[in-house]
Amino acid sequence: MQALKKLIVFGGGTGLSCLLSGLKQFPIDVTTVITVSDNGSSTGILKKELDIPAVGDVGKVLLAMANVDEDFVRLLRYRFSKDGSLYNHPVRNILLAALIDLTGSLSEATSYMSKLLNIKGTVLPLTEEKVELVGKNKNGRQEYYGQVAVSHNAKNIRKLDYDHSIHISEAVIEKIGQADLIVFSPGSLYTSILPHLLSRDVLKALWEAKAPILYVCNIVSQPGETDGYTVSDHLKTLNRYLQRRKVDIVIANNAVPDPETAARYLKTEGKEPVAIDRSVLKWMNVRLIEDSLLSIENGAIRHNALKTSFQIFSLLMEEE
Repeated sequence: MQALKKLIVFGGGTGLSCLLSGLKQFPIDVTTVITVSDNGSSTGILKKELDIPAVGDVGKVLLAMANVDEDFVRLLRYRFSKDGSLYNHPVRNILLAALIDLTGSLSEATSYMSKLLNIKGTVLPLTEEKVELVGKNKNGRQEYYGQVAVSHNAKNIRKLDYDHSIHISEAVIEKIGQADLIVFSPGSLYTSILPHLLSRDVLKALWEAKAPILYVCNIVSQPGETDGYTVSDHLKTLNRYLQRRKVDIVIANNAVPDPETAARYLKTEGKEPVAIDRSVLKWMNVRLIEDSLLSIENGAIRHNALKTSFQIFSLLMEEE
């Protein structure tokens, strides 16, 4: 029997979780690498009080890839709503924090949860360490400390870094080298995607990898981070941090949200559709794959997980 094609996906947050919920439907070997520098909401509280890496995005990804009874998934998604020390904490975060205490590391905790949730594939945190994002402005005099501050001030940030050098596990480096396709998922560009490219070890592995690099572009802009960005603007930012390598392929949505949804997004969240600037992408020598990938879920604009994943699967199968 022929071995499954190997895919490695870098990301964090809702965009990554959405994509993975589609990818798990296809016969491919998926490794997911997740940022652990979040410092907001429940994750930030647990990170500070328990001195652990951020667990929020890891928990979201685990549930997106789960192959268990939906009632169990609903339990792990549950957030405590009554005032008190557990207010706004989802059960998955509490469970991961407990497992870190029991197993001694986020990787071991993630591995245990993967077995519990019958996950096909591999889920890896980018690092075991408690880390914070730090953004510096053009002259280096102003610092924005932490993921929340970076997200709100991305326009002023010229250089993104961590508060200290981080260690990347050998498993992450090995999976990059073994991949048939390297994917950067949709999500917050400055706080979910670029943090993967702040490690010299990861960069070196990407430079040496033979697999093409694919970016699944966001459907709408993110206020404070990518206001007014086109598809090529996203790529230019990614390429600046990739340094020696560039994005080879981009998947972009060409569907337009209905006027009511578009107006609501702009008014309440300040988000606008990301335009495909085809002539610039052609000049950049990037392969563009465009399709109607927009989905509205509970009033929110999302990627159609199945259609987006099919495009990725089709790319992998081109090598057959």
